[in-house]
Amino acid sequence: MLNTSRLAELAISDGGFVFDPTTGHSYNLNETALAVLRALKSGETPDAIVVRLRDTFSIENDEDVARDVGDLISRLRELGLVR
Repeated sequence: MLNTSRLAELAISDGGFVFDPTTGHSYNLNETALAVLRALKSGETPDAIVVRLRDTFSIENDEDVARDVGDLISRLRELGLVR
């Protein structure tokens, strides 16, 4: 289970700009990464996010989606935003 409590602190714009008021860092996300971040922030599991992305973006290969979601979660861990 991911600890996503730090995500609640982030300011997220509809255009993909993310600001972390704790560190002062800002990030720009593409549409897919923004969808993943918002889903994590709302408490969805990585598996549920894969299904949502597959359906939303009409992606046929779940393995590619799962890898991309996993990569983003790994990066969020590196940034200290999820545990």
